[in-house]
Amino acid sequence: MSDNVYIIGVGMIKFGKNFDKTIKSMTGESLELALKDVELKKKDIEAAWFSNSGWGMAEFQHCIRGQVALSANGVDKIPITNVENACASGSTAFQGAWTAIKAGLYNCTLAIGTEKMYYQRPSKSGKKRSGGGGSMAGFISGTDVERTRKMIAQLKKQIQEGNKKGAKEKGDNKEQKKKEHSMFMDFYAMASRNHMKKYGTTQRQIAVIAAKNHNNSTMNPLAQYTFPQTVEQVMNDYVVAYPLTRAMCAPIGDGSAASILCSEKFLDDHPNLKKRAILVRASILKSGSWKSNTICKRAAKAAFEMSGLGPDDINVAEVHDATAFGELHIMEQVGFCPVGEGGPFVESGATELTGKIPINPSGGLLARGHPIGASGLAQMYELVTQLRGEADKRQVKNPKIALAENGGGNIGAGEAALCIHIIEKVY
Repeated sequence: MSDNVYIIGVGMIKFGKNFDKTIKSMTGESLELALKDVELKKKDIEAAWFSNSGWGMAEFQHCIRGQVALSANGVDKIPITNVENACASGSTAFQGAWTAIKAGLYNCTLAIGTEKMYYQRPSKSGKKRSGGGGSMAGFISGTDVERTRKMIAQLKKQIQEGNKKGAKEKGDNKEQKKKEHSMFMDFYAMASRNHMKKYGTTQRQIAVIAAKNHNNSTMNPLAQYTFPQTVEQVMNDYVVAYPLTRAMCAPIGDGSAASILCSEKFLDDHPNLKKRAILVRASILKSGSWKSNTICKRAAKAAFEMSGLGPDDINVAEVHDATAFGELHIMEQVGFCPVGEGGPFVESGATELTGKIPINPSGGLLARGHPIGASGLAQMYELVTQLRGEADKRQVKNPKIALAENGGGNIGAGEAALCIHIIEKVY
């Protein structure tokens, strides 16, 4: 068993609507960036974990996605494991690459995630149109489809009632814009309303989170969105599912990100890499339950036990803000603030770049973007960049320990899969 596992290289391309790029080309870009970051060759990689969620649905490339994407970029023959774990796919790939080194099987591994969600397709009229490749409809596959189909009618009724209540509270009698969106936004909206009812959380407090992340993204050249947002602009955007407005919901997009990990032995054999190497203190993967919504709390507890640390030791975090409320829920479950106090906590400025615990300095999923298979590895890119002190204008002051939380899918009232990684600057 390897004593320690380190991240030695990271790479990420700009997220967005990359119509001119393919899964293969984006994979090649982030792979080359990660290799260049650490000055290694492809032959140094002994095994790889490839994360992707939608290539099969969009282009019928099922089964051997990693072998196809990586062999097109000069990585073959080595063990390649395909990872599909909903929105937690990227962080699950990282966990697999970490586990293999920890078990002593390899000394240098690759975790890489790529997603393409926008395609140019001909319409019936013959003109090209852009679209999400059926990605919105495909989100149902991140749930127990049999159960979800049975409860869709009930869900629609709850959503309509929630939206009417929200419009009434705002004194807005205008018909809401009806645009296609992920059913997960409806799940988050119901959780938001329950939190508001139980703890007095306000829509404005949720908007504070969204505005913060959008403003952070203006300093991230790799983010999908790089425009600022005020709290008022967030609240006045059209409602997707009350209390969530469009600006409170993460966009889909195209992108790729990668991490190269190594053992203590590999680092000793390459002492020139030590200066920028980042230690992985904990890597945890948990699954959801129909019996309770405790997955994030359970994963955090396990990660803190493995690392010997606690919430107060974390200097910067990237969390899965598929919605702004998602960030609030996660910060409570991880222990950055007591449950029920997330609203006042964010209003106090505690999660801003200069706050007690900066959260999502990259802009998070809300503004950095959410190419599903790449998101978890984009978190690792950001946190490694922060710990190295290389984040430029969005740099957090002297961070030493960072936490990444990435959840995906739905089982019961919580995520189906969830990873938490804790990493530390040691050199």
